[in-house]
Amino acid sequence: MNVVAIVTVAHHASDGESALTPVHGEALLTHTVRGLLDVPEIDLVLVAAPQRCALSFSEAVRGLACRVVPGSLRQAFAAVEPELARDSVVLLHDALRAFIPAQTVREVICAVRDGAPVAVPVLPMADTVKVTDAGSLIVGTEDRSRLRTLQTPVGYAFSAFRPELAPAGAATVPGHPDAMRVTSEFELSLAEAIAAAPKNEETL
Repeated sequence: MNVVAIVTVAHHASDGESALTPVHGEALLTHTVRGLLDVPEIDLVLVAAPQRCALSFSEAVRGLACRVVPGSLRQAFAAVEPELARDSVVLLHDALRAFIPAQTVREVICAVRDGAPVAVPVLPMADTVKVTDAGSLIVGTEDRSRLRTLQTPVGYAFSAFRPELAPAGAATVPGHPDAMRVTSEFELSLAEAIAAAPKNEETL
């Protein structure tokens, strides 16, 4: 096995339930897993399901060619580690980023195969970032030219794998607006539009 993608809800305690939010008639998690399965380079999609959501997660991906491992991200990795070759690529993907384009996933995989121990998609910071003091008064402006927002999947060479989603020192590839975390009503409305759009059209 050369490329495995592990879907996780490691950010917040409520992310497990958020991953079950319906979008265009299916759980967000269903869209996430299906999107990864559409990337030919990925040999296996593994879902790390919080214990309280394990049954619901299994129902959400019923009929899809993936595995659900109840428990933590570490437990999910341990379940698949014996099947991985030493030159494998391990992808960690946020379950709430359901609409990452396949090309972005491929670029992460390629960056690791080309020698980066860790690679991650990022977007330039579009907003002006201000610095405030303890009294919430603006005291300066951060230079946004070097600021980036992190997306997933985070790609790891097998030997460099760490169960985290924001590694320092990672190589970067261009992210995509469709790869937003779907957590707010506004993001849900965008997700509905993306899910409903014909797959050969640009959505954003």
